[in-house]
Amino acid sequence: MPVTAQEVVAFWRDAGPARWFDRSDHFDQQCRSGFLEAHHAAARREHDDWVERDAESALALLILLDQIPRNVFRDSAHSYATDPLARHYARRALELGHDQRIEPALRPFFYLPFEHSEAIDDQHRSVELHRALPANDDGTDAAQWAVKHLQIIERFGRFPHRNAALGRQTTAEEQAYLDDGGFKG
Repeated sequence: MPVTAQEVVAFWRDAGPARWFDRSDHFDQQCRSGFLEAHHAAARREHDDWVERDAESALALLILLDQIPRNVFRDSAHSYATDPLARHYARRALELGHDQRIEPALRPFFYLPFEHSEAIDDQHRSVELHRALPANDDGTDAAQWAVKHLQIIERFGRFPHRNAALGRQTTAEEQAYLDDGGFKG
């Protein structure tokens, strides 16, 4: 039985912030076993209608294209392969106002496809969108990670931590940044 949009969002909501951005083999395996086929279906554009259907379905599509591959294909080129498609759908979802119909805790998942882009215009859009969010539950600025991503793109024009996975040469400056504890995804 194919996974529904509601199942994707329920899984993601239940996982919560502690698991969304943590490196966990267990969580990665849950994403793989529960949503790998749904990710592939979304990548084949079998769920194009989800972005038009309603806010929750659009959110599910973005999770399948932007978040699930980062867990399922961690540290490989495939983890970024559907980023352009995720941005395509994110743009449409924002045009439809879907982000405003989702609770604030999940709203950033409409914006992360822009934060994950190596295009400077997408980075500026990410910061702008994240700045409109309320502060995080712990009082931190919701835009802090968006700003960090923007600063990396301003400095390097790309995310150095992706170089190995994407078969790109790392410059001496990028290597020094990574060796010094720079953001590694």
